[in-house]
Amino acid sequence: MGANDMIKPLWWEIRALFTNSVVLLTVFGGVFFYSFLYPLPYQHQTPREQKIAVVNLDKSQASYQLERMIDATPQLHIVQRLNALKEAQQSFLDHNIAGYLVIPEHFYRDLVLGTQPTLAFAGDASYFLVYGTVVEGLTTAAGTLSAKAKITRLLSSGESIESATREYAPSKINLKPTFNTRMGYVDYVVPAVFVLILQQTMIMASGLIGGTQKHQHGYWNQLSVGKVMVVRLVVLVAVYYVLSMYYFGGSFSFHGINRVASTSALVTLLLPFLITSCLIGIFLGAWTPHREYVTLVVLVSSMPLVFSAGFIWPLESMPKALVWLADCFPSTPAIQGFLALNQMGATWQQIAPQWTLLWGQALIWAGLAYWQFKRRGR
Repeated sequence: MGANDMIKPLWWEIRALFTNSVVLLTVFGGVFFYSFLYPLPYQHQTPREQKIAVVNLDKSQASYQLERMIDATPQLHIVQRLNALKEAQQSFLDHNIAGYLVIPEHFYRDLVLGTQPTLAFAGDASYFLVYGTVVEGLTTAAGTLSAKAKITRLLSSGESIESATREYAPSKINLKPTFNTRMGYVDYVVPAVFVLILQQTMIMASGLIGGTQKHQHGYWNQLSVGKVMVVRLVVLVAVYYVLSMYYFGGSFSFHGINRVASTSALVTLLLPFLITSCLIGIFLGAWTPHREYVTLVVLVSSMPLVFSAGFIWPLESMPKALVWLADCFPSTPAIQGFLALNQMGATWQQIAPQWTLLWGQALIWAGLAYWQFKRRGR
């Protein structure tokens, strides 16, 4: 096979790619569109300044101080100060507030006597991010006021300020996130989902080209099955290398996502991932009776692949059969490998099992794609 024997088929394949409007929209439109659309809901990372109401039944200086401390937290903003519980309930049902806090009577008395007063909060726990943010802010403010009251009692009994502080908190906790330093959802979700987007759009592109061509006549009927597959692999893998560099480079920088992997490591890990994704597309394009079914199969499989990849739900908590099934698709080891390599600073030896699995998948899907393409794809 001479160089000239490959140049013409490569040119034909490139022309088939760039003259197919459906494939162009899937490859370039889909990749660029999702790079901005998907991170959009997580732009603010975590909820802040949630609106709440306060029903202060104590009316003491300490209760008003608690209100000011709550309002000063970044999580909460007091928009209503009400006198009756029914008013707060109605405001909550009207969706004017995210919840309401009730400061009970004798709050100050119980605080001074060392009896733990009970603060009541009502909110919609179905919005778990909002609810968790509100509870976090209330806990922080209430804990700070409780600490102040306890230290004040210790000081009044003759303890020194250093001794009182140590007695209240004999140890200090210094929480430092190791990988997700901003503790945000963009850093947690987007790197993994971008890998899945690359896989799914690559499968659709490869499958749509094959699904279109098998009902027509052209250069693919003149070439051998192996040569058509090689040409398609070379063209699509080259295109997706560029798109992958956009995802892991410019898009990550735009969204402020951490990157620690070297370019050579990313390029090496990408190779079997892109090859396998393209081969799955070739198989689906030959297997499905109409090219539209390729898109349908990809869309239906997206959510199960996300939840079985191991970054949302631990693999150890999944049924073994589900883990084995997920390992049949390149997104599972690729997501695990890319997250470890690019977000967690793993060495190449640590992600070698995922890289090996990707090459094993490539061999298996190459055999299936060749068999199905030879049987029904021409």
